Amino acid sequence: MAATEKFAVAIVGVGNMGAGMATRLLSLGWSLHVHDVDAARMSALAGLGAQPAASAAQAVQQAQALIVCVVDAAQSAEVLFGAQGAAPAMQPGQLVMLCPTLAPEETQALASRLAEHGLLVLDAPMSGGPLRARDGSMSLMVAGADQAFTQYGALLNALSSKVFRISERVGDGSRTKLVNNLLAGINLVGAAEALALAQRLGLDPAQTLGVIEQSSGQSWIGSDRMQRALAGDWAPRARMALLEKDTCLAVQAAQGVGFEGPLGLATRDVFAQASAAGLQDLDDAALLTWLQRPT
Repeated sequence: MAATEKFAVAIVGVGNMGAGMATRLLSLGWSLHVHDVDAARMSALAGLGAQPAASAAQAVQQAQALIVCVVDAAQSAEVLFGAQGAAPAMQPGQLVMLCPTLAPEETQALASRLAEHGLLVLDAPMSGGPLRARDGSMSLMVAGADQAFTQYGALLNALSSKVFRISERVGDGSRTKLVNNLLAGINLVGAAEALALAQRLGLDPAQTLGVIEQSSGQSWIGSDRMQRALAGDWAPRARMALLEKDTCLAVQAAQGVGFEGPLGLATRDVFAQASAAGLQDLDDAALLTWLQRPT
């Protein structure tokens, strides 16, 4: 197919990020098939022109490429190789984009199984949140064979104006995402700690955040999440449990190569403790309330 040609795409997993990508593709006139365990999510996208499917296998029957946008390796394996899995229903040469944040070895294992079906694989985790997925400005970290990157370039460019070509080695997209998410977690813990301290010092947290945003302590995730936290908005765009998972995976990757930094372990433990305290299904902005608790 031509590099600029549109073709039918399937997305399995249309939660926050998956729905953002789906909306993006539909707005650009792509043919889209979607599957999710939550029927309401499919219905919402059907109203925009997507075709709901009863299973992952059904979703790919008329598609040239599959975007997997679920939570973890177990869900990804079920989508691809379960009882109604997509891989056996796809044709050799078609594409699977693996977008969840996974351990590199998990990504590589899935890619190996997909290769047995003759399928092309792009290790393509994303970052930026649902709004950026919807407007095409999210980051897409892509590793995989040049053939897949070139042949399906139109899809990558439709999804994102920030496509980062990491390498040909599947797993390097996952490695890059883990490094990014570890820093995101460190920055978020730091921002929440700073505002909790500001409040304890008798400062106005909103005013303090305004100062930080124009000063050396600014970070994108700190501003984004702390603005929501100060507004009392805990609707889960990015659940606490996801950064718990991602920072844990990042620390495991670090340990696997014999690296131990001063902040990774502490950050992992903060998210684990906040989740254990009952915040796991809230937006990760709720970390501020956890740090504001009486001690």
